[in-house]
Amino acid sequence: MKTLKLFFSAVLAGISIALGGVVFLSVENKVTGAALFAVGLFMVCTMGFHLFTGKVCYVFQNGKDFALGLPVIWLGNLAGTGLVAGCVSLTRNAVIAQRAMALWETKLGDSLVSLFFLGVLCNIFIYVAVEGYNKNPHELGKYLSILFGVMVFILAGTEHCVADMFYLWMSGAWCGRAVLSLLVITLGNAAGGVLIPLIRSWINK
Repeated sequence: MKTLKLFFSAVLAGISIALGGVVFLSVENKVTGAALFAVGLFMVCTMGFHLFTGKVCYVFQNGKDFALGLPVIWLGNLAGTGLVAGCVSLTRNAVIAQRAMALWETKLGDSLVSLFFLGVLCNIFIYVAVEGYNKNPHELGKYLSILFGVMVFILAGTEHCVADMFYLWMSGAWCGRAVLSLLVITLGNAAGGVLIPLIRSWINK
């Protein structure tokens, strides 16, 4: 039952990020889209949903059960993003699939090494956003952490595996190379997520 609850919380997190992705793909201005995409992480943080890129940052601060739950969270995020993509594809907003395809064409033309390190950089920003939300004593500071963390990772062109799940579902560009790319981005996100916490822990010893 605990695993099932975790999965459905992760599905809701995937839905949240996918909704941010819908907005991002729907607006012409990239800066505006990046700012509005932050609604996804806002929903995750304020409602306590389980997002892989956020939770992986704290894997070394928690026990074995926490680590074992990460694949469940990843799969739940995948399912949630797929649900939103499926719904959008049945509406007039399905035209955003063209932009999703353009994003994935870029990823498929990139090297796996590049995708990995762009994933690392992305989750450094995500850690800053999530840790800022959790630890900033000021309400405004909490939400600015989310806003700036999300905007910067998008505008810097980095790779977020859950957002990429939505773009992949939306584009329909599934193939072996796409799956491999998504897994490499996931590994990069995991490495970037634990990098700063581990260094902070070492400094503070």
